[in-house]
Amino acid sequence: MPHDHTHHGHVHLDPESGDRRVAIAIWANGLLTIAQIIGGILSGSLALVADALHNLSDMMSLVIAFAARKIARKPADADMSFGYGRIEIVAALINYTTLILVGLYLVYEGMMRLIEPPEVTGWLVVLIGGVALLIDTLTALLTYTMQKDSINIRAMFLHNLSDALASVAVIIGGLLIMFYDIRIVDPIITILIAGYILWLAFAEIGGPIRTLMLGSPDGLDNVEVIDAIRAIDGVESLHHVHLWQMQEQTAALDCHIVINPDDWSRGPQIRNAIKTHLARHFSIKHVTLELETSDETRCTGTLYGDC
Repeated sequence: MPHDHTHHGHVHLDPESGDRRVAIAIWANGLLTIAQIIGGILSGSLALVADALHNLSDMMSLVIAFAARKIARKPADADMSFGYGRIEIVAALINYTTLILVGLYLVYEGMMRLIEPPEVTGWLVVLIGGVALLIDTLTALLTYTMQKDSINIRAMFLHNLSDALASVAVIIGGLLIMFYDIRIVDPIITILIAGYILWLAFAEIGGPIRTLMLGSPDGLDNVEVIDAIRAIDGVESLHHVHLWQMQEQTAALDCHIVINPDDWSRGPQIRNAIKTHLARHFSIKHVTLELETSDETRCTGTLYGDC
């Protein structure tokens, strides 16, 4: 049986609610990043710099997503007949690509430091790590109530929690260096943070690539959709099927519908029945259908793509 499908995106900011909280989170993370980079350089801690770059990537993703949302609201025009909504997908791809580059760099630097662990000022690492933990906790609290009503804000909330956990790891590393002079813990924590960054980026980058490649919406079963159309009274077959995403949360379908010549007068009713069913059961509201009779169709056996 067909069922409702919900398409989940990534950080997606509602311009009408929560802007002030998000702005505070962005500024807090920006100041924290600067403090962590300075502290990492002064203390010699690569783990602190790694955590800083992690925070920076989260902050930049929020900034880009926020700007992209503003651009996405521009109406369609002659240059962009589909509108500007896909700027969010492009922004996501840029963010994840940057994350991968940062993660690979940190793995390389961490491996180099494993060979010869440098001197690290443990107390400074603990101090900056403690500040980072406070700010990460603050940003998580700022988005906690918002995330209950939005899957996208929830993604941002979980990112903030992961930042807090990374800060805990940095503090533990600083304490081990302070009390036991275990300097190798710094590059080890760096590599662990980098591993998390790479795992996150590679796990998420497929979505934007799939959308930009006009792939079928993730979580929507093509076979289920096609079977539902075939079950509509008056439909003999269909071909030239294109199921894709116009924007992050907007699925679209266009295809050719073959009907019996005797049912040609019922064409408008058949078309409306298909559109109503797709909107109600699959949330596909952008539907373009071309009707043709079984006498005139030239496509046989070609379901997807052009004939």
